[in-house]
Amino acid sequence: MTYRPPRRPQFFYTTAPLPCPYVAGRTERKVVTEITGADAEALHDRLSRAGFRRSHNIAYAPVCPACQSCVPIRIPVETFQPDRTLRRVARRNANLDGYEAPARATAEQFQLFQRYQQIRHGDGDMATMSFYDYRAMVEDTPIETLMVEFRDPEDRLVGACLTDRLGDGLSAVYSFFAPDLEHRSLGTYAILWLIERAKLLGLPYAYLGYWVPESRKMAYKARFRPSEVLIGGTWRMLTDADLASEPCPAPSPAWLISETAD
Repeated sequence: MTYRPPRRPQFFYTTAPLPCPYVAGRTERKVVTEITGADAEALHDRLSRAGFRRSHNIAYAPVCPACQSCVPIRIPVETFQPDRTLRRVARRNANLDGYEAPARATAEQFQLFQRYQQIRHGDGDMATMSFYDYRAMVEDTPIETLMVEFRDPEDRLVGACLTDRLGDGLSAVYSFFAPDLEHRSLGTYAILWLIERAKLLGLPYAYLGYWVPESRKMAYKARFRPSEVLIGGTWRMLTDADLASEPCPAPSPAWLISETAD
């Protein structure tokens, strides 16, 4: 008989309160857990379906006691129908080529990343990241991760999207782009590209992270329709009523932990 060591229990921890990066004047807390070991891919898949996101080898989900604005959102790629605005974005960027590259940090990427942070998020913590910090963000991953690079006809890097490969989709971890090309809507185009790529790979979903209706930076994700949101532990279609109502209730911490700590 082959010896199989016992499975290590999955531990979850709650972070200390910090200022919310999305809604001014609010405080955020997260439940976090480590993604390690031979089962890292399977664990990450389960956590992603439960509304978690990944940073380095940590998976996290919001558990803010006084706020439920962060709602996990994903796109069912087979039924996705871009509206007129999204079709214009696709046409505007038709001369760009998207390439899948290994999750390896390059000086070219970092220069673009710095420009993006300084112009778009100059007051944020990421604006002061060194190349070594950036390299850790890109390369410190326990799962299958890739960097999608977008290049213009002169082969200049104009955008990039760090992306995780899941068992049921592609997950956009972080994207950045040339800040002087704002008219191209490159962040939106990166999502359109991932949707098409997931469809070509036979993967059913593109995971976009959190939809935050009260945040200008995060509310745009609801433009991708049809889309699904995670409400009370169940993925369901985002409706027009959701867009017109108060923020959807997020899953409770107890549900998150009981569903994923197996």
